[in-house]
Amino acid sequence: MNEPSAFIRAHTTPLPVPSLPDLSLYQAAEVTALWQMTEAELAQNGVPPPFWAFPWAGGQALGLWLQENPHVVHDKRVLDLACGSGLVGIVAAKLGAAQVIANDIDPFAGAALALNAALNDVDIIYDGVDRLSGEPTAVDVILAGDICYEESMTAAMLTFLRKGRSQGIAVYVGDPHRNYFPGEGFARLATFDIHTDTQIEDRAVKPASVWSLI
Repeated sequence: MNEPSAFIRAHTTPLPVPSLPDLSLYQAAEVTALWQMTEAELAQNGVPPPFWAFPWAGGQALGLWLQENPHVVHDKRVLDLACGSGLVGIVAAKLGAAQVIANDIDPFAGAALALNAALNDVDIIYDGVDRLSGEPTAVDVILAGDICYEESMTAAMLTFLRKGRSQGIAVYVGDPHRNYFPGEGFARLATFDIHTDTQIEDRAVKPASVWSLI
């Protein structure tokens, strides 16, 4: 198996983020091909599907909202939970966050994060440890984009986020109306029409909302 950074460089291309064109990420132009390649080459090594190769709608919405509300992260310690490509953390870093930690247990996400951070000229700390069963990192803000796509993972994520909120950490979630997003206990802050790819979503423009955990 290729070293993660080499694999990403070989099979993705730096492209603007559809709804945040001032940012670029290493993205898969051929979504199905990369997904199949990941399953064939990487799954046998225990590596998850390549969520890091796409700017998902929830993350794009959260990034747009942060650009409209930079005070939320400016001079703050920020955790980008389940960071994938690192899009949300990159936006926070661009907006002057004091520190950005991006957490994802997929080592390929860590490699994608490093490449994407360099591409956008920001510094982000990668954390590859599974934090969901422990205490939240000492931060001021937790950001999570598109985490409610699978039932058991959603439950674990929400437990972690609620624990952080109970400790005074501000929590913001971007979600394109996934089936497992609960709504209850959250306040809707904004909704955006997000440009996405019909290879990974059911429509080319998808509504996605940003929520704060109460």
